[in-house]
Amino acid sequence: MASTSPWHHLYKTKRWYRLRWHQLQVEPTCRLCRAPGTVEAANTVDHVKPHKGDEDLFFDASNLQSLCKPCHDGAKQRQERTGILPGHDVSGIPVDPNHHWNRD
Repeated sequence: MASTSPWHHLYKTKRWYRLRWHQLQVEPTCRLCRAPGTVEAANTVDHVKPHKGDEDLFFDASNLQSLCKPCHDGAKQRQERTGILPGHDVSGIPVDPNHHWNRD
């Protein structure tokens, strides 16, 4: 999230702080780290679907996931740029549900 984005002010609201706190209580470990079998504390709340300033989507609790900072700044950003979530689980299966190996 760039601090110059038109929706940056939403991250400074009491409503966001409460929603963020609740998300980290419900999901205290990084969702992306758990897929390959690693447990890492989450410290970042991420919007699964980019909100682009849509307040309904921004404050939608079902659109949130807890991530560690390295996953948020690395794997998640790469997924948003390329459409592919990098990484695999302990059995070697790609963690991206849209990967062709994970399709029926």
